[in-house]
Amino acid sequence: MSLLVPLYVHPAEDPGAWHRLITAADRTYGVVLNPASGPGTAPDPAFAAAAEALRAAGALVLGYVDTDYGTRAPDLILADFDLHREWYGVDGCFLDQVTSTSQDLSACRRLVRRVRRAGARTVVLNPGVQPAPGYTRIADLTVTFEGPWSTYVSAFTRPPKAGKEPTDRLCHLVYGVPEALVPLAVRTATERGAAVCGPVTGELPNPWATLSPALTGKER
Repeated sequence: MSLLVPLYVHPAEDPGAWHRLITAADRTYGVVLNPASGPGTAPDPAFAAAAEALRAAGALVLGYVDTDYGTRAPDLILADFDLHREWYGVDGCFLDQVTSTSQDLSACRRLVRRVRRAGARTVVLNPGVQPAPGYTRIADLTVTFEGPWSTYVSAFTRPPKAGKEPTDRLCHLVYGVPEALVPLAVRTATERGAAVCGPVTGELPNPWATLSPALTGKER
């Protein structure tokens, strides 16, 4: 099981978490870099240093860009990605809050093509739900579940239409997982057809401020 790691905390605020992440880089699918709900308005030396260390350790670094469910102009999205490339040397793009309906698929496809032409070797889509057919074919990885552990175990099942999708292109991001149940969350993701996951113990409003015990080796 590979881990997708969004770590949304400043390196100066929790340097220990970033150090542990860098030392465990070989266990990750990729790391989402998110200085300020995007690249921010100016380069941040702490994030630049963290990104450089992650790449040196072999991690795939993905720049966070919000699409606001298709309401943000593509030019603004591309501008954010360009800044991620210029300031942090990211390898790819994590497109958050992506549309999931069939009528929006063509626009999303065009956006992914533009991001790739701008230099993204890897594109991850995060609709947070199982999208309409076609989305998982236009990206390298698609997050088909993002939500709390309580929903994941009680209400989320692998949709029948997802049965033919390659598991290595699907990811589940689950927060609020009791630490003792993190290994179960990893196994559950596998059973539900996702080869990549990101179970964390954190809760809203920012569950991604801490590392997953599955990555740090603290799982019980």
